[in-house]
Amino acid sequence: MRAPDFWSGGGWGIAPLLLSPIAAIYAAATARRVARRGWKAPVPVICCGNATAGGAGKTTVALDIGQRLSNRGVATHFLTRGYGGRLKGPVLVDTKQHDSKAVGDEALLLAATRPTWVASDREAGGRAAVDAGAQAIIMDDGLQNPGLEKDLSLLVIDGPYGFGNGRIIPAGPLREPVAEAAGRCRAAVLIGEDESGALEQLPPGLPVLRARLVPGPEAELLKGQPVFAFCGIANPRKFFTSLQEAGAVMAGRVSYADHYPFDAGDLRELLGQAEALRAIPVTTRKDYVRIPPAFRSRVTVLSVRLDWEDPLGIEALLEPLAQRVPVPA
Repeated sequence: MRAPDFWSGGGWGIAPLLLSPIAAIYAAATARRVARRGWKAPVPVICCGNATAGGAGKTTVALDIGQRLSNRGVATHFLTRGYGGRLKGPVLVDTKQHDSKAVGDEALLLAATRPTWVASDREAGGRAAVDAGAQAIIMDDGLQNPGLEKDLSLLVIDGPYGFGNGRIIPAGPLREPVAEAAGRCRAAVLIGEDESGALEQLPPGLPVLRARLVPGPEAELLKGQPVFAFCGIANPRKFFTSLQEAGAVMAGRVSYADHYPFDAGDLRELLGQAEALRAIPVTTRKDYVRIPPAFRSRVTVLSVRLDWEDPLGIEALLEPLAQRVPVPA
């Protein structure tokens, strides 16, 4: 879906007001759901979640933490719902067998680095991961899902967007009140500058870890080159900004709804526009896995990674969890 424009407004227009009764019901249902006790796994469970619908950078944070735990010798598995995929799981993602229509795009990104489970039932997914040898589980999303008891929850916030208009779905982008989501988290992760006043809405005393997105190694090849950028992510502005920061010359850009399922017709049209502009067609890694395989060789990917303002902050949160894991000598 593409988020309604009023989700990022001031929260007052006619649409948010008319939808507020439904939003109240949604909030009450979420509160009842998260109050349930989940299964306590015998291994540490880390949740990279957010308070809003749509992308905040959860997958990028999960990938970063997965690498940090791997550096400590911890056998880490990812667990995700597999949004956009048809499989309910639990299923271990196989990048050679599964595509985005089966398991969703985020699952493929995670599975490219370490074992990843797709499960709409998070408890069942957690049990499957433990049975398969996971020494730690990282949940990509799931802050509002009570299936697994979390040992560490992080509230991931996109700095420019923040919490949108501050209202609950469908009147706004919030899955639950900010205070409720933040109250179950050990820290917030702010990605980018706080352009929306999001930090002012957090409970006093909640630690805030700051990070920014840094273009991947492909950036050097795009420096000074005309590019035609296209993507289907929740916040296309982040991708376009990353390209500009990489020094690419933006010849054209197109954005689609989040998780947009590209087909051959879309790619022929996009590649035609890029050719007419004499520009390099570029997309995100998340979009790349949704492109029909026959067209992938003609599209350049710009990856991103997290650059922490204080890497010791995230390491300090992971340290006690890593110490609980029996790592072989």
